[in-house]
Amino acid sequence: MQTYLAPAKLNLFLHITSRRPDGYHNLQTIFQFLDYCDVLHFTHRNDGQIVLHDKADIPLEENLIFKAARLLQQHTKTHLGIDITLEKNIPMGGGLGGGSSDAATTLFALNQLWQLNLDTEILMQLGLQLGADVPIFLYGKAAWAEGIGEKLTPIDLDEPYYLVIHPNCHVSTREIFSTKSLTRNMPLVNMSHFLAGQCKNVFEPVVCRHTPEVQTALNWLNQYGFARMTGSGACIFAQFENEIQAQSVLVKLPKKWKGFIARGRNHSPLFKH
Repeated sequence: MQTYLAPAKLNLFLHITSRRPDGYHNLQTIFQFLDYCDVLHFTHRNDGQIVLHDKADIPLEENLIFKAARLLQQHTKTHLGIDITLEKNIPMGGGLGGGSSDAATTLFALNQLWQLNLDTEILMQLGLQLGADVPIFLYGKAAWAEGIGEKLTPIDLDEPYYLVIHPNCHVSTREIFSTKSLTRNMPLVNMSHFLAGQCKNVFEPVVCRHTPEVQTALNWLNQYGFARMTGSGACIFAQFENEIQAQSVLVKLPKKWKGFIARGRNHSPLFKH
């Protein structure tokens, strides 16, 4: 059995700049990894079967881990199989990229375990077929992202401690993207705008209107730091200078919510395998 990590990510801001003819949206965002991870265990099979042990109530054909393994199998025409067991830590539907990260780790791990020798660019192209957030997890470096999230430029960020809160509600990315009030024409920005505090998450006001518990959590966390939402929600986060400061806020967290402390990372924990 081989074990690999699938880290969470944060969007430090998230703008939509235009809608594309194919129905996707052009984005600008910054991705940073967290040292908070799902854990995937892989065991060889020689019968070509993909067997997934996952407690999530998701139909197998819709599960991104299974889809990633099947896609790689079909792309390379390998006759090898795999047993995959998922230890799920990253909240689902929280904007932390857990499903995309699990898929990316599956592609990365099976490329090694099946000795397929595909390069990172090909793995990223395959990952993009599974979801717009999958390539960043294969890229492995904190990045400024554009396009639908696949045009990546590495950046060097501070690596603070973050307190991440999941307000025990689920946000449907598909529903939020289809909301008419979502701002889709943000002007193009650059790193200087971000450093000047001129960037935001355009999904945040839409999610807060649809899911008031997210707004309640933001209001609570804003007492202790600059609270933001990641991705299309529902998780929110604030950064702290050290773990002790973050811990002092976590202990005050209302029991109706879940929270954890994680360190921002510019290099993915996946590649420290």
